[in-house]
Amino acid sequence: MSSGHGRVLLAGGGIGGLTTALCLHRAGLDVTVFEAVAEPRELGVGINLLPHSVRVLDDLGLADDLAEVGVATSELRFCSDDGVLIWSEPRGLAAGNPWPQISVHRGRLQMMLLDAVRSELGADRVLTGHRIESFSQDGESSGHQVEARFVDRSGAEVAVERGSVLVGCDGLHSVVRRHLVGDEGPPHHSGLVLWRGAVEMAPYLDGRTMFMAGHDNQKAVVYPIRGPREPGGTVLTNWVAERPVAIGGDRADADWNAPVDPGDIAPWFADWDFGWINVGEVIAATDVAYEFPMVDRHPLERWTDGRVTLLGDAAHPMRPNGSNGASQAILDGEALARSLSASDDPSAALLAYEQERRDPTSRLVLANRQAGPERVMQWVADRCDGACGPATGGRHVCVTTDVLEREANAYKELAGFDLATLRNLAD
Repeated sequence: MSSGHGRVLLAGGGIGGLTTALCLHRAGLDVTVFEAVAEPRELGVGINLLPHSVRVLDDLGLADDLAEVGVATSELRFCSDDGVLIWSEPRGLAAGNPWPQISVHRGRLQMMLLDAVRSELGADRVLTGHRIESFSQDGESSGHQVEARFVDRSGAEVAVERGSVLVGCDGLHSVVRRHLVGDEGPPHHSGLVLWRGAVEMAPYLDGRTMFMAGHDNQKAVVYPIRGPREPGGTVLTNWVAERPVAIGGDRADADWNAPVDPGDIAPWFADWDFGWINVGEVIAATDVAYEFPMVDRHPLERWTDGRVTLLGDAAHPMRPNGSNGASQAILDGEALARSLSASDDPSAALLAYEQERRDPTSRLVLANRQAGPERVMQWVADRCDGACGPATGGRHVCVTTDVLEREANAYKELAGFDLATLRNLAD
């Protein structure tokens, strides 16, 4: 599909779909986004954007907007459940990367991208209240078009649209994916449940540090997602609690927005007072938390059929270990735009996109099932004899620094944000 020819239908207006719309538009392609939600709002809590995905948003001219809504992460810490340091490393610009790592409220990022799409493409290129219900593809005699049927929340038909390409950006419960590969059953459940929340609080450490603490039986992840509005003010801080929980049913309703009482979660962390932060108090001070069973789906052998393909969580839903889901969806959008703009054959372009992105994202899905880089915390829990602390310089020594560094770098290389790769991209 050469630049300026054909119409691309994007089913889904999340982070992946909106970024893809901007990438395709910059490549000269005709794009329309169809979003199931009638009135998009700032929902959810925090996510992380790794430097390779921030590069894409920077190329789209959104660096200043991103800096305004998020926090440039300076450091990542792994700790045991008593706060003793396991591993610490600089992140983003502090690590010498050409682009920052950004922690940000998911809803604010999505609204920022939505505003950018409406500004650059036109408000009529984002149709809300349009959930994809089905699609079909014409043969050569009918012009090789895709026809997609959209419905509203009640199931009533609201539009039938035709285009040269249809991209399923419709998330974990993707309708497009189900039509392409059949009923896969419920998402693959890890046996773990996450609870997430965000609270205004005084900054801890340097105000830009992300930390993970605990082990396989209980874990906490905390990081700021908005800086102070005034000097000396509070910061909006995201927290994640994780525990193994027996889940009944098939969890087909898994989403990020099932509200729960933080007061039910805080007691688990009542003694997690590290001096520089008290995890239990942070959780207890939160107004509402959201429960999410940690699920993914098995990697697919194909994403594409003719002029239809998948992107983001519709293609490769993964566990959040390593903070990669949104970043990989953004990279998908850039790769799709590159492939479509380089070919006059949409089907061949979609296959080229799939060939570039399916294998690396499949490997990430499987790596995250092994807890990604966070597994070093369980290594310490298994090996520590309780002798770590002040006598060892305030850190664990039962896993050597070279092993920890090798593990951290291996995951960065797998995900594509190691320093050498980023510097090559910057050249």
